[in-house]
Amino acid sequence: MSETGTEQGTAPAKPSNWNLPNALTTLRIVLVPVYGWVLLHDGGDSVTWRTVAWGIFFVAMVTDKIDGDIARARNLVTDFGKIADPIADKAITGMAFIGLSIIMDTWWMWTITVVVLVREWAVTLLRLSVLKSVVIAAAASGKWKTAVQALALGFLTLPLLEVDGWLDVPGEVTYVGAVGLLLIAFVLTLWSGYEFFRDVWKQRHQIRSGAPAA
Repeated sequence: MSETGTEQGTAPAKPSNWNLPNALTTLRIVLVPVYGWVLLHDGGDSVTWRTVAWGIFFVAMVTDKIDGDIARARNLVTDFGKIADPIADKAITGMAFIGLSIIMDTWWMWTITVVVLVREWAVTLLRLSVLKSVVIAAAASGKWKTAVQALALGFLTLPLLEVDGWLDVPGEVTYVGAVGLLLIAFVLTLWSGYEFFRDVWKQRHQIRSGAPAA
């Protein structure tokens, strides 16, 4: 019976949505409002609360890496994961951008936040809308963007300008470096967005035909 099923190419059973990668993805989504509340507690001026916010952001970024690795290694990729994972990723970084913009309250930070959020959600929604027709592979620039963006937002979440004493100067130096990383991430965000829309345009005929992705 099993040999006959194999010869006939019986499709393997789809993995259940109730698995560890999806649980970690759900955890990231739950952490979004918690992170935002902690980050903005006491107006964002509390060294203790900002440090706790950094810990939450760190956990979210680590689980983002872990759940993807587990899903691929154990063949636990599900439709829920394909949709929820990018939403969780964009939600936590979006909350970081908005929260830090409120705390820093500068025109350039708000400009970066608005442009990045528009780009991120436009790409995410378009990727999900064409998911059944084409698969747009993640470009190297997108992976670099994600890594640099996480580093920049993580450092800026820390109370670098709120510390006193011997940490004063190191905090200021780290803050300048974090802003530099943020600018690099901003450029990578724009470039990777351009590459994504370019690739979608190249496959526009397959998208219009509605043919399933290979």
